[in-house]
Amino acid sequence: MFKPQKYKIPDRPGEPFIDPDEIRAILAGTSEPSPAQVRRAVGRSLALERLSLADTAVLLNATGPEAVEIIFDAAARLKRDVYGDRIVVFAPLYIGSRCVNDCTYCGFRASNRETVRRTLSEGEVRREVEELAGTGQKRLILVFGEHPVYSPEYIAGMARMVYETRRDAGRINRVNINAAPLSTEGFRTVARAGIGTYQIFQETYDPQVYARVHGRGPKADYTYRLTAMDRAMEAGIDDVGLGVLFGLGDWRFEVLSLVRHTNHLEACFGVGPHTISFPRIRPATNLDPRSFPTVGDADFRKIIAVLRLAVPYAGLILTAREPAALRDELIRYGISQIDAGTRLEVGGYSENGGTQELAREQFELSDPRSLGEVVTGLVESGHIPSFCTACYRKGRTGEHFMQFASGGHIKKFCTPNALLTFAEYLEDYAGGPLYERGWALINELVPSLEDGIRETAERKLRSVRAGGRDEYL
Repeated sequence: MFKPQKYKIPDRPGEPFIDPDEIRAILAGTSEPSPAQVRRAVGRSLALERLSLADTAVLLNATGPEAVEIIFDAAARLKRDVYGDRIVVFAPLYIGSRCVNDCTYCGFRASNRETVRRTLSEGEVRREVEELAGTGQKRLILVFGEHPVYSPEYIAGMARMVYETRRDAGRINRVNINAAPLSTEGFRTVARAGIGTYQIFQETYDPQVYARVHGRGPKADYTYRLTAMDRAMEAGIDDVGLGVLFGLGDWRFEVLSLVRHTNHLEACFGVGPHTISFPRIRPATNLDPRSFPTVGDADFRKIIAVLRLAVPYAGLILTAREPAALRDELIRYGISQIDAGTRLEVGGYSENGGTQELAREQFELSDPRSLGEVVTGLVESGHIPSFCTACYRKGRTGEHFMQFASGGHIKKFCTPNALLTFAEYLEDYAGGPLYERGWALINELVPSLEDGIRETAERKLRSVRAGGRDEYL
């Protein structure tokens, strides 16, 4: 469980909390840790205690083969014990690429004249959602550039439209948002649309790096972005998603800052982030990633393992920026959510069959597999593809979810709900070998459910096979 920690800058809602000198001092003070120090930090994590910044820095600074093996083994164990074998599946839906910011690492940057600026009409959004729902998707994240046209009222209207759209048995049950920071009142407007998670990436927590890569536009205001999640919490959005773009600054500094941000939210609101994302810079229109520091695969694996140990309850998202083989591997060490069947072009799901056009993309995709192909790969590796949205519909969000998750009880409801949503996917969208293998996996896992829950799950699974839908605990 989380215990409040003391920092040089006290945690107060709506006020800055990152002290770069303090973070660098913690990293410097834990250099070359021994395997015994690593074991102590890992032991706290496996006991589901939240790690201090010093504990996390010990893991980040560990480089010896024995220490690194301890970290990866513990991350794999924690992932298995807390989350089981389920992997949440979702898709991003790009609504518009207009942007007033000039971030040097982004294909949507205002100075990039080769990017085609476009915002989907209401009819086009409906067609995109129909296409996605028709493949079996249940969870979307709507992505907006930062521009006055994408107002809180506009974002809320798009979310409502997605919820209202149907295609045969297909519907979207959860809409998340990736958009600009808003005022408290703006967040209230979006919250009333019934969204799930509001996702904002700080990109980099180092103020000097932040100033260097963010030119004109509102995003140049480091503090306004840093305190955005405080305003979201104050507005009633108790599920928020943090993130860093790796390749801008020192990756150890960024991981420790993510944990510091997590601690800030817990100290001020009793609720940490629902998700944490960690994309790496990818090629985009008029962008060569070689002009930025490289975060290699070995360091990237360690980032994920350490974050899993440092924040056991948070969902870790790995997107299709990364190649399929690497995504499949990193699921073991902490990933709990992945996108599938992803198209990054504005209008890419319904218009061009997914043909990549870099002039219309924010960045280049590395895993172009369809939803069906991703689901098949998960099943073949023994994982349960989950389309579940039950916690949001049963009120298990924010502080309620954190109490539920940090106590190690995620699997109690999440595993049977994952099986139920996967069963619906099999009945409506799968066929042949996937259908047979999927049901075999479900039947293999049901006996391991807790007494009472197992009987309910079995009854609801029979309902799904008989044509019942939207079954959950």
